Amino acid sequence: MSPKARMLFWVLLLFGGAALGIWLDLRLFPRLFFNPWWHLASLALGLYLLKLVRRAAATAGRTLARYGREGEIPRLETNRLVRRGPYACMRHPMHLALFFFPLAFALILGSPSFILFVWPLEVLLMLLLIKTIEEPEALEKFGDDYRRYMKEVPGFNLRPDCLKRLFTEEASD
Repeated sequence: MSPKARMLFWVLLLFGGAALGIWLDLRLFPRLFFNPWWHLASLALGLYLLKLVRRAAATAGRTLARYGREGEIPRLETNRLVRRGPYACMRHPMHLALFFFPLAFALILGSPSFILFVWPLEVLLMLLLIKTIEEPEALEKFGDDYRRYMKEVPGFNLRPDCLKRLFTEEASD
C-alpha cells in the first residue's frame, strides 16, 4: 500500500467515523451530544490525548527518518530496519500512537458513538491492516532480519519503560 493510499485510508477513517458517530449520536445519545458540559470535558480530554499522540508519532517518525533511510528514496519510505528508540521495544510504535488519533478526534467532536462504537472498530481494522499489509511488506522488504525482529520484539508493548521511550525519547545515536 502506497503512502498516499495510507493517508487516504486515515482521512476516510477520521471523517467517515465522525459522520457515522454523529449520525448515531443524534439517534442514540441526543441529550448527551447536545450537553455543553460533556463537550467541554471531552474537548479537554481530546486535546490532551491529541498532544500525546502527536508527541509519540513525532518520536517514532523522527527515529524512522533518521535511521530507516539510506540513499535517495521517496519521503515516508524506509529501506533499513530500525531497532532503536521505541522500535527497540515494539515493532509498531507509530501505529500504537495512531490507534488513539481517532479517539482524540472523537473526543474533540464530543461524539459518544464514535468513542464507544466506531473507534474500537477502527482499531480492529487497523490491527487487521497491520497483519495483512504492513507485516507482509516488512517481511518482503527485510526478510530474515524482520523474522528475527518479530520473534524478539512484540508488535505492541505497554510496559512503562517502553511507553516512556515512545513519549519522550529523541532519536539519538
